[in-house]
Amino acid sequence: MRHLKKGKKFGRLKGPRQHFLRNLASDLIRKEKIETTETRAKAIRSVVEKLVTLAKKQNLASRRLLISRLHNGRVAKKLFEEIGPRYLERKGGYLRITKSSKARKRDSSPLATIEFV
Repeated sequence: MRHLKKGKKFGRLKGPRQHFLRNLASDLIRKEKIETTETRAKAIRSVVEKLVTLAKKQNLASRRLLISRLHNGRVAKKLFEEIGPRYLERKGGYLRITKSSKARKRDSSPLATIEFV
């Protein structure tokens, strides 16, 4: 039984899965719009929204937490200085997932675009 076990595993162990989600989140923050599979988009939505909420606080502790969670100073800086202040008045729902009509060629998994609102 999978009680209290939410989230997808993506066929990876815990460490590689965390690195995978961190890299996807960093790519999304850097480019502000990426195309990926629906499952991956749904998985990184919660990760990135928590990071944006942290960036909205605009204090030193939240900046250090962003750097420690993203492991990339430039991405954390962009999130803290550009994206965080953009959503100060918004209470949540910083990302939009748009399902695409096309599928990935090699395995026919449905694609989606995830972007900041």
